[in-house]
Amino acid sequence: MAPRDVARVGAAGLRTRPTRALLSALGIAIGIAAMIAVVGISSSSREQLDRQLAALGTNLLTVSTGQNPQGQDSKLPAEAEAMIARIGPVTATSATGLVGNARVYRSDRIPSVETNGLIGLAARVTLPQTVGATLRNGTWLNGVTGRYPAAVLGADAAERLGIGRASPEAEILVGGERFAVIGVLNPVPLVPTLDTAVLIGWEIATDLFHFDGRATTVYTRSRDSQVEAVHRVLAATANPQAPGEVTVSNPSDALAAGQAADVTLNGLLLGLGAVALLVGGVGVANTMVISVLERRAEIGLRRSLGATRGQIRLQFLAESLLLSTLGGLGGVLLGIAVTTGYAAYQTWPAVVPAWATAGALAATMFIGGLAGLYPAIRAARMSPTEALGS
Repeated sequence: MAPRDVARVGAAGLRTRPTRALLSALGIAIGIAAMIAVVGISSSSREQLDRQLAALGTNLLTVSTGQNPQGQDSKLPAEAEAMIARIGPVTATSATGLVGNARVYRSDRIPSVETNGLIGLAARVTLPQTVGATLRNGTWLNGVTGRYPAAVLGADAAERLGIGRASPEAEILVGGERFAVIGVLNPVPLVPTLDTAVLIGWEIATDLFHFDGRATTVYTRSRDSQVEAVHRVLAATANPQAPGEVTVSNPSDALAAGQAADVTLNGLLLGLGAVALLVGGVGVANTMVISVLERRAEIGLRRSLGATRGQIRLQFLAESLLLSTLGGLGGVLLGIAVTTGYAAYQTWPAVVPAWATAGALAATMFIGGLAGLYPAIRAARMSPTEALGS
């Protein structure tokens, strides 16, 4: 038979039993939709993260204090920030300094032991531009406010202190001194330590809390092509006398963790897809076996009219492939719709990889062909007299 005739004969079996065909296709579609939705939602989430990292830049390098051979916390030299800024490929630097005696409380009625895990940091005015921090509300420190009792709260710090918005009436205690809250930051993905920090000006930290002016963390931006080269010389540049007492990190650690998560996620997706296809294949096989048993008379009549075993086999195999293809197409469309809806709700870009849709359709047809092969062979082996007699 011509391919057109094969498709028409295969579709006839589905049209004569529409309810059973619909339910069977629906079972396949749900499994495929689940697989497509998981892949699509995961890909959309990853695309959103990639866009955020691209906007922030992956060329942020962090230099912080480490420990000396005696296990004590070391300090960066006072000139560390200036020396790092002189590295050729470095395009921007900023720093924070830990103010050890600047404990933070909402008011003087809070017991001293309840620090909420907050830290006081002296901050350079260039910090937001360097680390990619943005303000939820209020303003950042500047050359004027950095000299006065004014503070900017990290996202978690603001939540723990119960301050939603910066205002002249919003005050906190920093080291026993009252500070006005002039700004609240959004979460800073590349520097999460800032989320639990209360940031004050470098000058006021020196005047009120005897801050020694030494940075405990220096943040640098470098040209993308020179990040690794800068990374190799940062420790020796920040502390030439003891480079081993300097810790240098960069966002590649976060990116490596994301890649490891992708590997785990891919394994989960393969497992889910295998289960979905297995369930769909069992449904197709069950439908086709029952169809063969119910259509013995039709098979006997076709054989009596001259249909060969090969044509009978091809008919039922085509019916199985059509059923699985319909289920696969429905599942792909449903999965894309779910992904698009969820991505829109989360304000993510909607991404459904082409390999997922193509792979789902190909795998569905393959499983459908395997599932329909046995019923097709069984139907072809029936003799005309046996089939008509039943």
